[in-house]
This record gives sequence, structure tokens and C-alpha cells, in this order.
Amino acid sequence: MSGIEAFSPKGMLHEGWSAQVDDYAIVCGWALQGKTFLVGDVAGGLYAFEGKSGKLIWQSKDIHKGGLLAMSIHPDGNTFATAGQDGHVCIWESKEGKSTKNLELGKGWVEHIKWSPDGKFLAVVFTKYVYVFDENGQEQWRSEEHPCTVSAISWSNSNELATACYGQVTFYDVVGDKINQKLEWRGSLVSMVLSPDGDIVACGSQDNSVHFWRRSTDQDSEMTGYPGKPSHLAFDQTGTVLATGGSDRVTVWSFQGDGPEGTVPGELMLHTEPISCLAFSHSGMLLASGARDGSVFSWFLQKDGQGDPVGGAFAGDLVSQIAWHPDDTALGAINANGGITVWEFKVRTKTAPQGFG
Repeated sequence: MSGIEAFSPKGMLHEGWSAQVDDYAIVCGWALQGKTFLVGDVAGGLYAFEGKSGKLIWQSKDIHKGGLLAMSIHPDGNTFATAGQDGHVCIWESKEGKSTKNLELGKGWVEHIKWSPDGKFLAVVFTKYVYVFDENGQEQWRSEEHPCTVSAISWSNSNELATACYGQVTFYDVVGDKINQKLEWRGSLVSMVLSPDGDIVACGSQDNSVHFWRRSTDQDSEMTGYPGKPSHLAFDQTGTVLATGGSDRVTVWSFQGDGPEGTVPGELMLHTEPISCLAFSHSGMLLASGARDGSVFSWFLQKDGQGDPVGGAFAGDLVSQIAWHPDDTALGAINANGGITVWEFKVRTKTAPQGFG
């Protein structure tokens, strides 16, 4: 495939626009209710494109000395935060790209940042600690020292934050300043995702497995047999299915009934190299996957984890991140060569939106 090329005869992914940034594009996302597509590259370049046309609105260079590592867009889309190798976290306004706050944590990398669901708090990982700041950049809470570097964070609700590191997942009440729950397992956890209701915790492990817990019952289980580390995990919006990487196929586990224990997962097989990113749409059972071979596919899933491809295209190089438009009518992808592609997504079903706008 070359350029933008539809895979499915149904033509679900339609050519939108493409652009290029200066270096390896590492983060992306939609701001201002989908009117703007933000992209950051590893060299510290930050770019804002008009969502419909791809026209460059503004750009900033060298925003983090040493390089950019993470970005989180505020739930209202009007502001966003970035972090990098310089130990700084910057808060920006989306419309003109002006920096409104610079938080200096110290010497070290800041690889994980995440706004809370209500946008009141920004969680920041700095080595073995997690900090929580308010919208104005004032520190509101700091975790105890973790036994090793924190590898992932996720908000279970607006006041409860989960952290993962070697051997444990910990849930903190950041307002009450207490530990709500600690889930222990001997192994190195490299990724984490929570079900929308916060009850199921799934983690990819260094030993090529996915470990999960049900918080309500304290039961845990493990899915093994992956050829590689499952560094990419995604729950659908209902918490029914969990999509996982770890190979060149997407493995989908169903949490219906007594699953996934004792069940056979669905397998989505079209990529030729390992999965590099996964993202569910904001509504419906629609999954997008990107891989190291530069391919991007969209899939309609069933509640049992089985699924069918509904569109595919070529993004040009290793797909580093994908992001659905807020109303699911477009899909943006960025790649390791600095390439950006946005496809219009059209589906004629009762449960999926049509058009792009």
C-alpha cells in the first residue's frame, strides 16, 4: 500500500489529510472539541493542525530540553500538558499554543502525565513518586515513595488514582490522602488499563503475560502465551472486552459472564508486525489498531471478543499513536518518521456516526 489506501471494499477509511513534522512523532490528540489536532515530536516540537483541513495553526520548538515524552489533553480540550526529559511539566492553552505554567520537578524524566476525568487534577510521575497538581499548577498531593520507578498511572474516578510499578498496583485517594487498595503480584508491570467502572485492573508484564485483578472480589488471573510484552492495552467503553498487543495480532478477551478465565480470546489478524498502539472509539465496539509495519486497521467487535475488519490504510512507518475524533468521525495517526495522517471515518450503521465535522 502507498499513500492513503483503503483496505476494506466497504471503504470505511476515506482520505482526509496528511502532514509532516520534523522528527519522530510521539504523541497526538484532539483538542477544542475536535477542531484542532495536536502532535508532539521527540525533539520537543509541538504542532497544532486544523482538524478538518490539516492546515498548520501554530507550532513551538524545543519545548522540553532533551526531548518531549508525554502529553495529556484536558477533558474540556481548552488546555493540555506536556512533559519531557528535562524534569518539567508545561501547561498550555490549545487555541494559540501559549504556555501558562511551567512546573519543575527536578533532574530526571517525566514519562507519564494524566488529567483526572473531571479535569481538576493533573497526575505526574517523577521516578518513584507521583504528584497531583490542580489546574493552576499548585501541588495538591504527593505519593509515598514507591519501591521502584512508577511505570503507569490511571484515574479510576475523579479522586482516585492507580499507580503501577514492579510487584504492585496501588489505588490512592488523592483528596483524603490515603491508600484505598493495594494489589500485589511478583513481576514487572509495564502497562496498565482500568475498566470504565474502575473494577478491573489489567497490566501487561515483562514476562509476556497480561495480569488482571477484580477489585470487588480481590480475585486475580493471568493470560499467558504472548510472544512479546503486552505494552498496549485498551478496554471498550462498557468494559466488556479488553484488547491487547504483544504480537502482530490483536488478542481480545471478553469479560462477559465468567470470562475471560476458561475462554478462548478473539484474534484480529491483518498486521504483519507487532502492534504498536490500540484505541477504542468513544461509543460502540469499534477498535483501531496500529502496528510497526505502518498499517492501521479498524474493527467492529462482538461482546465475545471476535471481530471483523471494517477499514484499513497505510500510515507510512511505525504507528506510534492513534486517536479518535471526539465524535468518532475521524481517526488520526502519527508515525516514527514524523508523518501525520487523518482519515475520515464513515459507517452506515444505527450505532455509529457518519461524516466528519
